[in-house]
Amino acid sequence: MLARDWFYNQRRQVGIDSAVAAIYDRHGDSDLRARAALAMLDVKPGWRVADIGCGNGLLACEAALLGAEVDAIDISPALLALAQVEAKDRRVAIRTQSAGLLSFTYQPKSYDLIVSEFTLHHLPDFWKAVAMSRIFAALKPGANFYLRDIVFVRTPDGTERDIEEWAEFSISNHDFNRDSVVTHMRDEYSTFGWVIERMLTDAGFELISADYQAPLHGTYLLRKPRHGEQG
Repeated sequence: MLARDWFYNQRRQVGIDSAVAAIYDRHGDSDLRARAALAMLDVKPGWRVADIGCGNGLLACEAALLGAEVDAIDISPALLALAQVEAKDRRVAIRTQSAGLLSFTYQPKSYDLIVSEFTLHHLPDFWKAVAMSRIFAALKPGANFYLRDIVFVRTPDGTERDIEEWAEFSISNHDFNRDSVVTHMRDEYSTFGWVIERMLTDAGFELISADYQAPLHGTYLLRKPRHGEQG
Protein backbone atom coordinates (compact mmCIF):
# COMPACT_ATOMS: atom_id res chain seq x y z
CA MET A 1 0.00 0.00 0.00
CA LEU A 2 1.45 3.34 -1.04
CA ALA A 3 1.57 6.09 1.57
CA ARG A 4 -0.65 9.09 0.84
CA ASP A 5 -1.01 12.39 2.63
CA TRP A 6 -4.04 11.02 4.48
CA PHE A 7 -2.32 7.79 5.52
CA TYR A 8 -1.93 7.40 9.28
CA ASN A 9 1.62 8.03 10.53
CA GLN A 10 2.34 5.21 12.96
CA ARG A 11 5.63 6.75 14.08
CA ARG A 12 3.85 9.60 15.84
CA GLN A 13 3.11 7.17 18.69
CA VAL A 14 6.67 5.93 19.22
CA GLY A 15 7.75 6.32 22.82
CA ILE A 16 4.58 7.72 24.40
CA ASP A 17 3.24 4.51 25.92
CA SER A 18 4.84 3.97 29.32
CA ALA A 19 1.98 2.08 30.98
CA VAL A 20 2.77 -1.32 29.47
CA ALA A 21 6.49 -1.00 30.09
CA ALA A 22 5.76 -0.21 33.72
CA ILE A 23 3.60 -3.33 34.03
CA TYR A 24 6.33 -5.56 32.63
CA ASP A 25 9.05 -4.03 34.76
CA ARG A 26 6.98 -4.29 37.91
CA HIS A 27 5.86 -7.88 37.54
CA GLY A 28 9.06 -9.30 36.05
CA ASP A 29 7.35 -12.46 34.76
CA SER A 30 7.42 -11.74 31.03
CA ASP A 31 9.39 -14.93 30.30
CA LEU A 32 6.76 -17.08 31.98
CA ARG A 33 3.90 -15.33 30.19
CA ALA A 34 5.60 -15.67 26.82
CA ARG A 35 6.33 -19.36 27.32
CA ALA A 36 2.78 -20.03 28.51
CA ALA A 37 1.30 -18.24 25.50
CA LEU A 38 3.52 -20.10 23.04
CA ALA A 39 2.73 -23.42 24.72
CA MET A 40 -1.00 -22.68 24.49
CA LEU A 41 -0.54 -21.78 20.80
CA ASP A 42 1.34 -25.08 20.29
CA VAL A 43 4.18 -23.53 18.29
CA LYS A 44 6.00 -26.09 16.16
CA PRO A 45 9.56 -26.17 14.75
CA GLY A 46 9.64 -24.69 11.27
CA TRP A 47 6.60 -22.47 11.75
CA ARG A 48 6.76 -18.96 10.35
CA VAL A 49 5.86 -16.60 13.18
CA ALA A 50 5.51 -12.81 13.21
CA ASP A 51 5.57 -10.80 16.43
CA ILE A 52 4.24 -7.36 15.47
CA GLY A 53 5.10 -4.78 18.09
CA CYS A 54 7.76 -7.11 19.42
CA GLY A 55 9.14 -4.67 21.99
CA ASN A 56 12.29 -6.07 23.56
CA GLY A 57 11.91 -9.27 21.53
CA LEU A 58 11.37 -11.62 24.43
CA LEU A 59 8.43 -13.53 22.94
CA ALA A 60 10.07 -13.57 19.52
CA CYS A 61 13.19 -15.14 21.02
CA GLU A 62 11.17 -17.69 22.97
CA ALA A 63 9.45 -18.70 19.71
CA ALA A 64 12.83 -19.01 18.01
CA LEU A 65 14.02 -21.27 20.82
CA LEU A 66 11.12 -23.57 19.91
CA GLY A 67 12.43 -23.82 16.36
CA ALA A 68 10.19 -21.25 14.68
CA GLU A 69 11.35 -18.88 11.95
CA VAL A 70 10.53 -15.53 13.55
CA ASP A 71 10.04 -12.03 12.20
CA ALA A 72 10.35 -9.53 15.04
CA ILE A 73 8.60 -6.36 13.89
CA ASP A 74 8.45 -3.01 15.65
CA ILE A 75 8.06 0.63 14.68
CA SER A 76 10.68 1.69 17.23
CA PRO A 77 14.35 1.35 16.20
CA ALA A 78 15.35 1.45 19.88
CA LEU A 79 13.16 -1.54 20.71
CA LEU A 80 14.39 -3.47 17.69
CA ALA A 81 17.94 -2.91 18.94
CA LEU A 82 16.91 -4.40 22.29
CA ALA A 83 15.35 -7.36 20.48
CA GLN A 84 18.62 -7.98 18.66
CA VAL A 85 20.52 -7.88 21.95
CA GLU A 86 18.00 -10.32 23.44
CA ALA A 87 18.47 -12.69 20.49
CA LYS A 88 22.24 -12.52 20.76
CA ASP A 89 22.10 -13.22 24.50
CA ARG A 90 19.85 -16.23 23.92
CA ARG A 91 21.84 -17.41 20.88
CA VAL A 92 18.86 -17.53 18.55
CA ALA A 93 18.26 -16.11 15.09
CA ILE A 94 15.39 -13.71 14.47
CA ARG A 95 14.70 -11.40 11.54
CA THR A 96 13.93 -7.81 12.52
CA GLN A 97 11.81 -5.41 10.53
CA SER A 98 11.33 -1.71 11.27
CA ALA A 99 7.61 -1.42 10.60
CA GLY A 100 4.22 -1.36 12.23
CA LEU A 101 0.82 -2.94 11.76
CA LEU A 102 0.13 -0.81 8.71
CA SER A 103 3.51 -1.16 7.05
CA PHE A 104 5.00 -4.59 7.79
CA THR A 105 5.84 -6.49 4.62
CA TYR A 106 4.52 -9.98 4.04
CA GLN A 107 3.68 -12.60 1.47
CA PRO A 108 -0.01 -13.53 1.48
CA LYS A 109 -0.88 -16.72 3.35
CA SER A 110 2.68 -17.15 4.61
CA TYR A 111 2.52 -17.14 8.42
CA ASP A 112 1.56 -20.02 10.71
CA LEU A 113 1.06 -17.62 13.64
CA ILE A 114 0.96 -13.87 14.19
CA VAL A 115 1.22 -12.36 17.66
CA SER A 116 0.63 -8.72 18.58
CA GLU A 117 0.73 -7.49 22.16
CA PHE A 118 -0.11 -3.96 23.33
CA THR A 119 0.34 -2.42 19.88
CA LEU A 120 -3.10 -2.16 18.26
CA HIS A 121 -4.26 0.59 20.62
CA HIS A 122 -1.83 2.99 18.97
CA LEU A 123 -4.14 3.09 15.92
CA PRO A 124 -7.49 4.88 15.57
CA ASP A 125 -10.37 2.46 14.96
CA PHE A 126 -10.45 2.84 11.17
CA TRP A 127 -6.76 1.93 10.99
CA LYS A 128 -7.23 -0.90 13.49
CA ALA A 129 -9.58 -2.47 10.96
CA VAL A 130 -7.03 -1.99 8.16
CA ALA A 131 -4.36 -3.64 10.33
CA MET A 132 -6.60 -6.62 11.09
CA SER A 133 -7.29 -7.12 7.38
CA ARG A 134 -3.55 -7.10 6.64
CA ILE A 135 -2.91 -9.68 9.37
CA PHE A 136 -5.74 -11.84 8.04
CA ALA A 137 -4.20 -11.75 4.55
CA ALA A 138 -0.73 -12.63 5.87
CA LEU A 139 -1.89 -15.78 7.69
CA LYS A 140 -2.20 -19.23 6.20
CA PRO A 141 -5.72 -20.71 6.22
CA GLY A 142 -6.27 -22.39 9.58
CA ALA A 143 -3.55 -20.31 11.27
CA ASN A 144 -3.99 -18.32 14.49
CA PHE A 145 -3.72 -14.67 15.46
CA TYR A 146 -3.00 -14.02 19.15
CA LEU A 147 -3.83 -10.49 20.28
CA ARG A 148 -3.35 -8.81 23.65
CA ASP A 149 -4.10 -5.15 24.15
CA ILE A 150 -5.34 -2.45 26.46
CA VAL A 151 -9.10 -2.18 26.01
CA PHE A 152 -11.92 -0.57 27.93
CA VAL A 153 -14.06 -3.38 29.28
CA ARG A 154 -16.71 -1.05 30.68
CA THR A 155 -18.08 2.32 29.65
CA PRO A 156 -18.30 5.45 31.83
CA ASP A 157 -21.45 5.33 33.93
CA GLY A 158 -23.15 8.43 32.58
CA THR A 159 -24.97 10.25 35.36
CA GLU A 160 -23.78 7.80 38.01
CA ARG A 161 -20.10 8.47 37.38
CA ASP A 162 -18.78 11.15 35.06
CA ILE A 163 -15.70 10.63 32.89
CA GLU A 164 -13.30 12.31 35.31
CA GLU A 165 -14.41 10.08 38.17
CA TRP A 166 -14.23 7.05 35.89
CA ALA A 167 -10.62 7.91 34.98
CA GLU A 168 -9.71 8.35 38.64
CA PHE A 169 -11.27 4.98 39.39
CA SER A 170 -9.10 3.39 36.69
CA ILE A 171 -5.98 4.96 38.18
CA SER A 172 -6.70 3.96 41.76
CA ASN A 173 -7.90 0.42 41.07
CA HIS A 174 -5.63 -0.83 38.27
CA ASP A 175 -2.16 -0.26 39.72
CA PHE A 176 -1.16 2.18 36.97
CA ASN A 177 0.54 5.46 37.77
CA ARG A 178 -1.43 8.59 37.01
CA ASP A 179 0.85 9.91 34.25
CA SER A 180 0.58 6.64 32.33
CA VAL A 181 -3.22 6.57 32.50
CA VAL A 182 -3.58 10.25 31.63
CA THR A 183 -1.26 9.90 28.63
CA HIS A 184 -3.03 6.77 27.47
CA MET A 185 -6.54 8.20 27.69
CA ARG A 186 -5.56 11.51 26.11
CA ASP A 187 -3.15 10.48 23.35
CA GLU A 188 -3.76 6.82 22.52
CA TYR A 189 -6.63 4.94 20.96
CA SER A 190 -7.86 2.12 23.17
CA THR A 191 -11.42 1.17 22.38
CA PHE A 192 -14.02 -1.14 23.89
CA GLY A 193 -13.70 -4.90 23.89
CA TRP A 194 -16.94 -5.39 21.98
CA VAL A 195 -15.68 -3.05 19.24
CA ILE A 196 -12.46 -5.07 18.90
CA GLU A 197 -14.43 -8.31 18.69
CA ARG A 198 -16.67 -6.96 15.92
CA MET A 199 -13.66 -5.66 13.96
CA LEU A 200 -11.95 -9.04 14.20
CA THR A 201 -14.94 -11.05 13.04
CA ASP A 202 -15.72 -8.57 10.27
CA ALA A 203 -12.13 -9.02 9.05
CA GLY A 204 -12.93 -12.72 8.65
CA PHE A 205 -11.50 -14.21 11.83
CA GLU A 206 -13.20 -16.85 13.92
CA LEU A 207 -13.13 -15.70 17.55
CA ILE A 208 -11.93 -18.70 19.55
CA SER A 209 -11.72 -16.94 22.92
CA ALA A 210 -11.82 -13.50 24.52
CA ASP A 211 -10.51 -12.98 28.04
CA TYR A 212 -11.13 -9.78 30.00
CA GLN A 213 -9.99 -10.95 33.42
CA ALA A 214 -6.93 -8.70 33.65
CA PRO A 215 -7.76 -5.04 34.40
CA LEU A 216 -8.05 -2.95 31.24
CA HIS A 217 -6.64 -5.83 29.19
CA GLY A 218 -8.21 -8.00 26.53
CA THR A 219 -6.66 -11.24 25.26
CA TYR A 220 -8.03 -12.75 22.06
CA LEU A 221 -7.34 -15.98 20.22
CA LEU A 222 -8.43 -15.81 16.58
CA ARG A 223 -8.34 -18.31 13.75
CA LYS A 224 -8.34 -17.76 10.01
CA PRO A 225 -10.84 -20.25 8.58
CA ARG A 226 -9.63 -22.92 6.22
CA HIS A 227 -10.83 -22.92 2.66
CA GLY A 228 -14.54 -23.72 2.50
CA GLU A 229 -15.19 -22.90 6.17
CA GLN A 230 -17.44 -20.08 7.26
CA GLY A 231 -15.57 -16.90 8.28
